[in-house]
Amino acid sequence: MFRTEKPWVRVYEGQTSPETEIYEGSLTDFFRSSVEEHRDKTALTFYGTAFDFARLEALSEKMAASLAARGVKGGDRVALMLPNCPQYVVSFFATVRLGAIVTQLNPMYVEREIEHVLEDSGAETIVAYSGVYQRVKSVMGRTALKNVIVVNFEGEPEGLEAGHESFGEVVAEDAGPAPPVAVDPVEDVAVLQYTGGTTGVSKGAMLTHRNLVANVQQALDVFVDDAAAFSNNQKMVAVLPFFHIYGFTCVMLFGIRQGLNQLLLPRFDAGEVMQLVRDEGPIFFSGVPTMYTALNSSEADLKEYGFHRIRTFNSGGAPLPINVKRAFEAQTGRPLFEGYGLSEASPVTHFNPPFTGEAREGSIGVPIPSTDARIVDAETGTREMPVGEPGELVIKGPQVMKGYWNMPEETEEILRDGWLHTGDVARMDEDGYFYIVDRKKDMISASGYNVYPREIEEVLYEHEGVFEAVAIGVEDEYRGETVKAFVVKNPESGATEEEILAFCKERLAPFKTPKTVEFRDELPKSTVGKLLRRVLADEERAKAGAASKPPG
Repeated sequence: MFRTEKPWVRVYEGQTSPETEIYEGSLTDFFRSSVEEHRDKTALTFYGTAFDFARLEALSEKMAASLAARGVKGGDRVALMLPNCPQYVVSFFATVRLGAIVTQLNPMYVEREIEHVLEDSGAETIVAYSGVYQRVKSVMGRTALKNVIVVNFEGEPEGLEAGHESFGEVVAEDAGPAPPVAVDPVEDVAVLQYTGGTTGVSKGAMLTHRNLVANVQQALDVFVDDAAAFSNNQKMVAVLPFFHIYGFTCVMLFGIRQGLNQLLLPRFDAGEVMQLVRDEGPIFFSGVPTMYTALNSSEADLKEYGFHRIRTFNSGGAPLPINVKRAFEAQTGRPLFEGYGLSEASPVTHFNPPFTGEAREGSIGVPIPSTDARIVDAETGTREMPVGEPGELVIKGPQVMKGYWNMPEETEEILRDGWLHTGDVARMDEDGYFYIVDRKKDMISASGYNVYPREIEEVLYEHEGVFEAVAIGVEDEYRGETVKAFVVKNPESGATEEEILAFCKERLAPFKTPKTVEFRDELPKSTVGKLLRRVLADEERAKAGAASKPPG
């Protein structure tokens, strides 16, 4: 089907092997191996409280025993709706210890989004942060939930319904040891990572134990220029959310693998991050472009806070604007390396390796070890494009998902002959470096999160004053993109922009909620009456371009 040459292999020469040596075990085996190697080292630090690897394992075993006592077994789905905290890590390893499947839930989700993921996954157990408990409780009757376990950071949660339990009580109970469970790392799913869909339906990417273990090692092979410099319990900033696949693999699992001390932060605040860097002296920081934009915008000197002493900075989750990269590097004196991935690939597929000494501007880097990538024609996906010519990016490797949960047709469409069709338009240069030309059709990338217009439009159409609606992404200096809605009102409707924005805010997570609404008498359509989202997006880009030009 495709050529066999891999020009990027030359980049690896003398630095790393083109093929990753994958740990052939389950995530539980992977965890136990790290505990054995790093037992007395600090695994997590959460606002001054340290958890060494041995304690983390003991808590995970106790949690696994308690979950088993509540009927959780192999193949069951356990939803986690938590910010970064020790309870997330404990619950994750407890769940996979039982052969059950972690179902990731963004704590920013509103009731409609929570209900969809719980209903689609069939999860009967959830571990949720106290701040989202009321939302979870409101959808329980329309889901299969039986066990609700609530995490509170200070003291025990209050106001729990009968039958709902606190995390502290659950993990402290004297349950019998969890039963031994046989896991097939290649076949058994460890995580359902929900990702948006162009149809508006969020899909659960089935990531196996081997997918995730492989991607951690693949990332390790290229994330650091000297593995020895990351093997003595150094500190790393863990502010990327673990419920997001980037933070989950490239921070949480990566830190466990290397025996690093993860400095957990439940949310990103530029000032808090700066103080953490100053006080703790971490050597590793992974973030999304909006985080780097916020740090650039701070009035403080980042070097005074010790950012110049951080060995490696990684960026992913959204395209990294060149001006953001240049400004951050100028302020810190350190390179900022960009990569690329997607939920369906656990997520990393490309990266700019630090050992090359350069982070090519505008490039997502080269395919990571054990990963093949090609640029194919967008029409058939079978003809490879010449070097430098744009086409669809397709990927093959051990990190590529098993498929979508209960969606065989969608799985067949995106996985063809073992190749993952990303839908992203890219090109490759002669050295094997890849460049994203355009993102997935119609997708909006807001603050590192994938937002699909169809979902927003369906909410807009629920408003009685809306006749037609289109949602698009518009450029935003801080978020990368924000959502803008175009609406044709029903005749005689008096709906206002404020009213529609408030309506959406009740039904969508903040990063999905439109920031502006433009009313029009009609929206552009094709000859068959299909609303032309791309026309509106092109109009907005043209307006933004005109606004950025100097007068005269």
